Amino acid sequence: MTTTHFDLAIIGTGSGNSLVTPDFDGKRVAVIEEGTFGGTCLNVGCIPTKMFVYASDVADHVREAARYGVDATLDGVRWRDIRDRIFGRIDPISEGGKDYRVNGPNTTAFLGHATFVGPRELVVEVDGRHETVTADQIVVAAGARPVIPQLIQESGVPFHTSDTVMRIDELPRSMVILGGGFISAEMAHVFSALGVDVRIVTRGPAMLRVEDAEISERFTQVAQRQWEVHLSATIEDVKGDESGVTLTLPDGTTVEGETLLVATGRRPNTDRLGLEAAGIATHTDGRIVVDEFGRTAVDGVWALGDISSLHQLKHVANHEARVVAHNLVHPDDLRAFDHRFVPAAVFSHPQVASVGLTEQQAREAGHDVTTKTQAYGDVAYGWAMEDTTGICKLVADRATGELLGAHLLGPMASSLIQPAIQAMSFGLRVHEMARGQYWIHPALAEVLENALLGLEVPGQE
Repeated sequence: MTTTHFDLAIIGTGSGNSLVTPDFDGKRVAVIEEGTFGGTCLNVGCIPTKMFVYASDVADHVREAARYGVDATLDGVRWRDIRDRIFGRIDPISEGGKDYRVNGPNTTAFLGHATFVGPRELVVEVDGRHETVTADQIVVAAGARPVIPQLIQESGVPFHTSDTVMRIDELPRSMVILGGGFISAEMAHVFSALGVDVRIVTRGPAMLRVEDAEISERFTQVAQRQWEVHLSATIEDVKGDESGVTLTLPDGTTVEGETLLVATGRRPNTDRLGLEAAGIATHTDGRIVVDEFGRTAVDGVWALGDISSLHQLKHVANHEARVVAHNLVHPDDLRAFDHRFVPAAVFSHPQVASVGLTEQQAREAGHDVTTKTQAYGDVAYGWAMEDTTGICKLVADRATGELLGAHLLGPMASSLIQPAIQAMSFGLRVHEMARGQYWIHPALAEVLENALLGLEVPGQE
């Protein structure tokens, strides 16, 4: 077994790949990756899913054209063409990143699995052989993987996760989706819009339960009109083979489908890294414990992204990577993570976007809460779209005028929320945001403007 020492060793090539900055020119950097280069976002997460979502949105627009006086029919969808267009763009990016780390300057790539055997010592298994890597500093950015319920694992039935379902060769006629979170909501939209009969089974009383209660309730109502949704449903039994699966619920109801998609969350990959040998602590949910600078309790070992963060979001992982990249080379000028206003979006049908506190969280935090829910259909562009379900809900402090949270459900929610994120990040009060700038009329952003004007805060006319 050979031992090689590096200035920096990075485990994972998602956001961790961006840590190789010009500050490390002339130094020795090890990049360790056992899977596909580029991480979750590029290969099985944000990017391919949103490319599928866009195709599904187009299909829905065609189906809904008649309500606007446009005669159109959806003649069919070419699944393999959709799939191959997406991965025909993504896979070369991943391969290019791998080639650059294998053959490019300044880095040594280890294409295998890393395990800690000491505080700053790793053993990497590469093609059956073992190599020891030591480093002055190590960054753990090894991401997360899908959670598979024990009953599903033990049943032996075939199933997919978000890691695999986007590469299937043929669309099934029907699909059972287990779970009620954002992966379930997005995949239900993707596959139903492309013609698959979707049935959702979730143990919760509503879908998207991490959202504000009003948003979750409204989304669940819309979901129930689009898909077969079983709420508060645990699974008593599951059976099936390559031709289909059957889930049995406690009341005897059976839910059948040709394909089973398990979308019950993701867990950090900490259990596979031998962290105990290094003395690296984890939270009860498996995340690595880090301080506000990204440091573990072990000197010289850092962590970022899904393996340590509460927020399994690419924009958070990228932010943490920028902070850690600075801190690695500026030990006397450390920067802290900024997790104050972390936004998120669900690209389903309709979209959902949120930032800040929900109404319940704001009340529990002791704020004098004022809220306003503005319907898309009450502004001019909402009329144009004939929208009947979209809303913008804002949460603010009645006494100070501070915007505490923004929650949108409807078309373009992921973009419409951005002015609220900016206002919260830079301390702009509600009245200043509402009346301190022009709002283009009759753009859909007026739904945010009108919601701001409906809040009971100082300075409102």
